[in-house]
Amino acid sequence: MMSSNEIKKYALHHFASSGYDGTSLSAIASDVGIKKQSIYAHFANKDDLFLKIMEEVLVQETSYIKSFFSKNNTLALEKKLFQFLQEYSKRYESQAETRFLLRIGFLPPTHLHQQVIASLYKYYDELEGILIEIFTNHKDSILTPVNEAVIAFIGLTDSVLVELLYSGNDRFQRRLNACWKVYWQGIRSKEE
Repeated sequence: MMSSNEIKKYALHHFASSGYDGTSLSAIASDVGIKKQSIYAHFANKDDLFLKIMEEVLVQETSYIKSFFSKNNTLALEKKLFQFLQEYSKRYESQAETRFLLRIGFLPPTHLHQQVIASLYKYYDELEGILIEIFTNHKDSILTPVNEAVIAFIGLTDSVLVELLYSGNDRFQRRLNACWKVYWQGIRSKEE
């Protein structure tokens, strides 16, 4: 018997590459090797499947972010943040969860917009809290107030991730390198 986890695994790849509207339950069922009707034994409908995947992805991505910053705790703030952004392009290439998250963050399904955005705001608030703690631990490295530096970093992150989503890694790298220099010069302490 097919498990709901296998259905979610195949569905995640479809949603990550084709978006909500470009994904059909028939295609998912075909990949899994079941009939479309069998999906309904596990999920009420496509919306239910999509929202369950979204909640799991948000938990996994939050866990990844915490793990990344924990592993790189001893790096200087500049290196830590830049490496985090660099890792995102690698994760985008290799992780369906990251592709899914970027797609829904910038292109949520219209009819699920409020539910998706409400969940994303919780995720973004948690991310902001993680970053505030990191920046606070390195506040001697920056002149800008911590909250402003974090918000600007999130804005920078959004900018380069849009480029990754729409234009690919080469243009992502180009934008990241240019934006990073200006961002870091703007917030860094003169003693750095």
